Amino acid sequence: MSTKPRDVQVFPIATDTTVLRSRSWSRLRFEIEYALAKGTTANSYVIQGDKLALIDPPGETFTQIYLDALQQRFDIKAIDYVILGHINPNRAATLKALLEVAPQITFVCSNPGAIALRGALENPDVPILVMRGDETLNLGKGHDLQFIPTPNPRYADLLCTYDPQTEILYTDKFFGAHICGDQVFDEGWESINEDRRYYFDCLMAPHARQVETALDKLADFPARIYATGHGPLVRYALIELTKAYREWSQQQTSADLTVALIYASAYGNTATLAQAIARGITKAGVAVESINCEFTDPEDIRAAVEKSAGFVMGSPTLGGHAPTPVQTALGIVLATATNNKLAGVFGSFGWSGEAVDLIESKLKDAGYRFGFDTIRVKFKPNDVTLQLCEEAGTDFAQALKKARKVRSQSVPATTVEQAVGRIVGSLCVLTSKQEDISSAMLASWVSQASFSPPGLTIAVAKDRAVESLMHSGNKFVLNILQEGNHLGLMKHFLKPFGPGQDRFAGVATQEAENGSPVLNDALAYLECSVKNRMESGDHWLVYATVENGKVLNQDGVTALHHRKSGTHY
Repeated sequence: MSTKPRDVQVFPIATDTTVLRSRSWSRLRFEIEYALAKGTTANSYVIQGDKLALIDPPGETFTQIYLDALQQRFDIKAIDYVILGHINPNRAATLKALLEVAPQITFVCSNPGAIALRGALENPDVPILVMRGDETLNLGKGHDLQFIPTPNPRYADLLCTYDPQTEILYTDKFFGAHICGDQVFDEGWESINEDRRYYFDCLMAPHARQVETALDKLADFPARIYATGHGPLVRYALIELTKAYREWSQQQTSADLTVALIYASAYGNTATLAQAIARGITKAGVAVESINCEFTDPEDIRAAVEKSAGFVMGSPTLGGHAPTPVQTALGIVLATATNNKLAGVFGSFGWSGEAVDLIESKLKDAGYRFGFDTIRVKFKPNDVTLQLCEEAGTDFAQALKKARKVRSQSVPATTVEQAVGRIVGSLCVLTSKQEDISSAMLASWVSQASFSPPGLTIAVAKDRAVESLMHSGNKFVLNILQEGNHLGLMKHFLKPFGPGQDRFAGVATQEAENGSPVLNDALAYLECSVKNRMESGDHWLVYATVENGKVLNQDGVTALHHRKSGTHY
């Protein structure tokens, strides 16, 4: 799939309405939301009324092929409006190219979007129509467009558009998925549920409160299609996906523990780190209140810090300093948060990282404990950095949960729990490696699930680092441990690992055909491929097929694991 060239798929979706799907068949960017590496589409739309409107042109990686496809079917010089759901600096190249051909274009966006657009285009006089929610835009032929501001801390300028003539709701970041394929709509939508959930967990879960507000607003607009910014358009699962967004958001807003994630981002790199840390926190069952301090009222920052069990602060370094909004937020944190709250610090920089050092030193001087080692990233993060950030977020959440558990004291296991703990399972170590990222976990909840093809299920806790490598299409090795020599490996893989720490240091391994590590002291190993997974409480139940394997010691006996309780390892 990754060898296919990028292209633009053009398809009519309703009266006077066409979608142009700029397709990338491989991973588009180093951001946690793209980590499943199934490609993506940047969806743009054209509405041809008496006036011509273009919605959400793609970023610069698609500029030329997109303009070529657009020119083949439409008169670019006749474009009246370019409607922008949000302003990404990456879109500037495409917008500038459009303006060169059609200088008469008027841009349509939210008020925060207008500020960002003038900066991205380096033109304070660019013609802009600002939509605050009450205005409409009549394109003729019944296309009287309505606008719904749906901001959140990550996308403060987010704007959805509704066309009552076609009953299409242009949702931009909402309801999307990073998948590339030939299907324009979501026929067989059950097969992409995992991808939609992953997209939500990465992009929406840290902003659950704002997502619920947006859903309330969007409910007033009867839609038959969600015209998404990425992936298949939503037609067949519209009711189910809307309901799922509501349920997933409520899971976050009703969580017992919350972390205030406070940051600012100059070029998007610090925001990318924040997104990866948030993903690690939320996957461990702790909610995140994401706060972009550039767009947040100080009183809201204070309230979020007060109700949080811990906080994490991130900052870029500009001119050797932290931006003023970050310094203001730091002052609020120091004045509001008691020093028994867990803290964390991260940031990206170009040539120096004084802002990160400033925040870290201020918090240390105030006596705060840190939930992970301070993360400093030079320039753009890569896959390894994002994995480290996700693991750091998970460690942070686990530390909060552990502290909560200690305070509430442990309760002796009931006879039922003890009985559940007697369920017999082979003791295994699951290992996986994808490019530069590797991880492992001790596993005993393993069961054969099918004969043809040979398949098995494994329960993987949501807060395990290896969970990120256990999505559909991923490869792994299941190392079955041998009775008698399993204690050393069991002890090694049970110990806590720091974010980014090598799980295999000091362990004899070889590489399987699928690239994952095989433990030399294992009794046997199976090379597996993840087919799908199901959410099961605080675990994912992963189904995988076995593609290869070998018994390493014909005389050995499988190590079994007997747990004392069915409520913990």
